[in-house]
Amino acid sequence: MTGFKEVFERIETKYLLDEMQYRELMKRLEPIAAIDSYGETSILNIYFDTPDYRLIERSLEKPVYKEKLRLRTYKVASDNTNAFIEIKKKYKGIVYKRRINMPYKEAMAYLTEGQKPAQESQISKEIDYFLQYYKGIRPAMAISYDRIAMAGIEDPELRITFDTNIRWRTTDLSLTKGNVGKDLLLPGQHLMELKIAGAMSMEIARILDELNIRQTSFSKYGRGYLDYMYSSTAATTEPENKIAAFPRAV
Repeated sequence: MTGFKEVFERIETKYLLDEMQYRELMKRLEPIAAIDSYGETSILNIYFDTPDYRLIERSLEKPVYKEKLRLRTYKVASDNTNAFIEIKKKYKGIVYKRRINMPYKEAMAYLTEGQKPAQESQISKEIDYFLQYYKGIRPAMAISYDRIAMAGIEDPELRITFDTNIRWRTTDLSLTKGNVGKDLLLPGQHLMELKIAGAMSMEIARILDELNIRQTSFSKYGRGYLDYMYSSTAATTEPENKIAAFPRAV
């Protein structure tokens, strides 16, 4: 592999910030976390699902256990761009992620044409099983966004990310298209994800409380799917507050 971590186990909590909260929080975080070596990146994903959207429909029911399959790159893809195939599972609030990487063209051939990867592993066998278990699974939605990622200065397990320009589309499902699609956030909103191995530190909890930043439930694929279903079933006018118009998705 390439030095990237292949297996994750952590607690992930999400928060929706306005521009003022974001700016103030970034000031407060300076002694705690720093922007990592990747700086700001564009993250591009294709989520895979069955023709009847079995995976996301189940996820929206908030079960104790749920799982997703996605293909991800950390920049606009070309054939040889390093791509990650990820199985993401959540059980009782704990997120488990297992992934393998390969060139983007090979990853697409593997997921859509059944072409075996050049190097097999335990994780690739798990992906094989996933593809066989969910009959008819195929590319369902592209989700893309711009991300600033931070890592803890003293706590290497602490990760904080801020996503903007989150967009979805169900056509042109190629990661060569870049961050294009329909916006999920309102202007000035930032989606923050706090990723920790255990309990949140008292310092971070105090900062979030002082800035009135509250935990929310937000699945990018879930929100994109609800937006897609809403636009497909009828609506000719956008709700005034898009975020509030949908049920909260995990």
